[in-house]
Amino acid sequence: HRRSHRNWITLLISLASLLHCATADGKTLVLLDNVNVRDTHSIFFRSLSDRGFDLTFKTADDPSLSLIKYGQFLYDHLIIFSPSVEDFGGNINVETITSFIDGGGNVLVAASSDIGDPLRELGSECGIEFDEEGTAVIDHHNYDKSDPGEHTLIVADPENLLKAPTIVGKDANKPVLFKGVGMVADPDNPLVLDILTGSSAAYSFFPDRPISQYPHAVGKNTLLIAGLQARNNARVVFSGSLDFFSDAFFTSDVQKAAPGSQLHEQTGNMELAEALSRWVFKEAGVLRVGEVRHHPVGEDTPPAAYTVTDLVEYSIVIEMLSEGRWIPFDGDDIQLEFVRIDPFVRTYLKKHGMDCPMLRPLQHTQYERFIPSAFPYYASVFSMMSGLFVFSVVFLHMKEKEKSD
Repeated sequence: HRRSHRNWITLLISLASLLHCATADGKTLVLLDNVNVRDTHSIFFRSLSDRGFDLTFKTADDPSLSLIKYGQFLYDHLIIFSPSVEDFGGNINVETITSFIDGGGNVLVAASSDIGDPLRELGSECGIEFDEEGTAVIDHHNYDKSDPGEHTLIVADPENLLKAPTIVGKDANKPVLFKGVGMVADPDNPLVLDILTGSSAAYSFFPDRPISQYPHAVGKNTLLIAGLQARNNARVVFSGSLDFFSDAFFTSDVQKAAPGSQLHEQTGNMELAEALSRWVFKEAGVLRVGEVRHHPVGEDTPPAAYTVTDLVEYSIVIEMLSEGRWIPFDGDDIQLEFVRIDPFVRTYLKKHGMDCPMLRPLQHTQYERFIPSAFPYYASVFSMMSGLFVFSVVFLHMKEKEKSD
């Protein structure tokens, strides 16, 4: 009985480990400007807790802060809701946060017009350039009816969202409220995602100053929310607005100040914020590759190498993480490339329900003896041989006439 009991304990530990690997929740450090942010953004934090995240709240200048201890990460995810921080406390700085991302950690950052240098530096490391402190995104055509007059309380239309339901949600059809600092993406960084852009009338500048120089961001180049999936699969989301995640913006109604604009009883901030958090913390959009098989058509085992004329059957199992379970990935845009130097084959895979085989050209013994396309060359070779033979016969049998005295 003792051995049986021990086996059951081992089995339960194994199942718990598998469940932990299959779910996307984990220990999350939340850095705040002050403890009041926990109350003003309670709905968002409650949604994370309800989904199984273990949240640890600390102020950004807490002297006991630490992300890494003895070479190991203490947290799986990091939330920075402290836009005005000038120096992180403890052992945290921009370099350690960058190392956290390089190690596969996921980060959610919310800024504001009071943005400090650390968040600007962190954004620059990830291909995002924030505007100066004190600036805000301004839109004189798309501001909310409750705007106090600076036209910085922007109503962002769902048409300006990235066309990616995995990131922004499937029901992103309501406008969202935004009040904060603008961003632009590094054009040399192909990994940056323009999740939410401003309208064509938006720009970023100081609200209380006349425009004396070209703004940092203009039109649809103005980013309100941006994302990044690094090559190591770490995910980062930057929001220029901390208020975007607030209870006030979650529960508020929204209506543009222009006459005849439609009144929406609730903003789309809550749905968009939840979708963004699911993506950045890897609850959504996570795939894994299972069994990969390939072999010539009509056979069961792969050869040592394929030639360019072989018909190959290739299959791969791809699963998607959904609510803590791995289910078959329902996608019809998976592409297969069979590459030597350039792609020999590029085609879509058919859905049912990595290893890399070698591709080589035909060996000399595998070509046909006479290739039809080479007949002109064959004719030229034999014609030259015939011409040489005729010339040799004529030259050898030709006798010059003797000169007369």
